[in-house]
Amino acid sequence: MPQPPVLAAAPAGEAPAEAVLPLIRGVAVLRALTDADGALSLPELERRTGLVRSTLDRITGTLARMGYLRVDGRSVLLAPRLMEFGNAYLAALRLPDLLGPHARELADELDESVSLAVADGDGVRFIHQTTRRRTLSVSFRIGDLLPAERIAPGPLIAAGWDERDWARWRRRRATDPLGHGFPVLPPRAAEGPPTDAEFAAWAEQAGRRGWALDDQLVEPGLVALSVPVRDPAGGLACVVSLVSHTSRHSARDLHRRLLPRVRAAVSAMERRLREAEPPEPEPARPGLVSWAADSKRELGRGFVESLARGLTVLTAFGAGRGELTLSGVAEATGLARATARRALITLEHVGCVAADAGTFRLTPRVLALGFAPLSRRTLPQIAQPHLAALAERVHDSTSLAVLDGDDVRYTARAATKRIMSVEITVGTRFPAYATSMGRVLLADLPAADRATRLDRAEPRPLTPYTTTSRAALAACLDRAAATGYALVDQELEQGLRSIAVPVRDRSGRVVSAVNVAMHTGRRSAEECEAEVLPELRATADAIAADLHVAGRFARVSDV
Repeated sequence: MPQPPVLAAAPAGEAPAEAVLPLIRGVAVLRALTDADGALSLPELERRTGLVRSTLDRITGTLARMGYLRVDGRSVLLAPRLMEFGNAYLAALRLPDLLGPHARELADELDESVSLAVADGDGVRFIHQTTRRRTLSVSFRIGDLLPAERIAPGPLIAAGWDERDWARWRRRRATDPLGHGFPVLPPRAAEGPPTDAEFAAWAEQAGRRGWALDDQLVEPGLVALSVPVRDPAGGLACVVSLVSHTSRHSARDLHRRLLPRVRAAVSAMERRLREAEPPEPEPARPGLVSWAADSKRELGRGFVESLARGLTVLTAFGAGRGELTLSGVAEATGLARATARRALITLEHVGCVAADAGTFRLTPRVLALGFAPLSRRTLPQIAQPHLAALAERVHDSTSLAVLDGDDVRYTARAATKRIMSVEITVGTRFPAYATSMGRVLLADLPAADRATRLDRAEPRPLTPYTTTSRAALAACLDRAAATGYALVDQELEQGLRSIAVPVRDRSGRVVSAVNVAMHTGRRSAEECEAEVLPELRATADAIAADLHVAGRFARVSDV
């Protein structure tokens, strides 16, 4: 069944008179892309949002300028920087930071996937995932929204509903019997389980027992055991779920054998919540407002400043800033109080902000702005558009690689069109000691580890220019560590010159390297350092910036 336009489906009710219409439209565009797993053609995005093309072009142009999406020809794609909104919510919530380590310990102990989830309206939204890496993998994505009646955390959450909550749930079931509002799941049969009465009974039973089982309701073969985590006041903080497959455990087996271990982990989580100290507030970013004004002056009608300002409000929240007054939002963003107030009214209307007694907080629905599809992006996927832009600027091929044993393994690449070019494919491996990327990767290792790897590699001459002396190679690595780059001249192959810089994760650890490779006739070594190195460093910085945002709460695979 075709999906209805986003603006027609959400949010319910007329927008308040003071709402910022471009902000509503921008959120609708981001949600449409999220529901489509992160990418749509412009005509399809136009159809799903109901926006006329000229308006859509201005909205997408503004979001692209802000780094939240990328327009590639006729396609629109979500960009990793968009995850900063979800990061703000998760940092303000604190649960992933406080309870994530316990979830990982439980997953390691039982060798099963473990998730944390919270209520989002009448659905369940995931806020943390620790996944077991298997051929048959069982997990959801951070940010995924599932219907409460089809997942084990649901009845535990519904056990605390009042009559208004149940009425809202019944209305949703009546208006969306096939579950089209939950695109992560295949549509259910209208008569499929559970019925309204069955779910109400399940919720009553789960509330009484303090645990719930999902026996293949979400998907055939998937089973889960869920237990609630209580906050210090006795309210529901979140639900922890142990997720497995029937090839490993039956639902009954999960309950009989593993419930005591899950409850022990929940006790440790609740103790952590009781003992947690208030976090140091993250620094605010008031400079975004002046940046938006500068962009408006530069781009004119092509930049929708009210959309940019409205989205800036989401970044006011974070660690140590879970709840803010209107004045606090205005101060954190640099917006005028009147502008901040209109943005908050709008964000409350679209479900991203909740207001209570003069304070505001982000809701789990912020994760519906791209977090789920972006949370599974790998480092090569994050790097690819940056590599393509670099190749276009320097007119030479560029690559991303990781250290794999004593070799470098190419994980992403952008080639340039030349009569004579460097032809290397993703997956190719070369000895690390003879490559520029290998040397910047080795240079980040502790000295003892470097020496061990060089001894084990047994360097041999690949060309007449290859450095094979261990002492000379150690000096090359010291120089790469000191200067932040490595240049290799015809040591891997005669006529091939390359220069590389490292890419660092949030902790400062080198996780990959980026290079530009060319024929020696294209540029001298000095020209590489003068012309290519600045561009290379800027590209590595851009990849690292995206990686830092994407890796704040989600695990980013390096391959």
